[in-house]
Amino acid sequence: MDLSNQNALALWSGAIAESVRNAGPDLSARQMAILLEAYLAPPPHTVRGLAASLNVSKPAVTRALDTLSKHGFVRRVPDPQDKRSILVQRTVKGSVFLSEFSDLIAAAAQPIAS
Repeated sequence: MDLSNQNALALWSGAIAESVRNAGPDLSARQMAILLEAYLAPPPHTVRGLAASLNVSKPAVTRALDTLSKHGFVRRVPDPQDKRSILVQRTVKGSVFLSEFSDLIAAAAQPIAS
């Protein structure tokens, strides 16, 4: 499917609109980007690594991880190799959230594809 700018925005709008109608958490764009990076890129993930890959500050990543942890989408654990470092791990709840969000995107794409 070749998306025009208008169709790409319509797809995003449809998925986001359906997401906010659901009872789940309303994540910011930064929180969603960090969550997606943690799930789509191979682990291990650290605050420093996430900040570097997204080109945002470590404090911004830490704040986003606070929210994502509160929702149970990620967990932070000490790195067994380096006790000064914290690893960001995926959770089942986060996987389910992203799977359901991908379903919203696919549903929003149906009118565009036809």
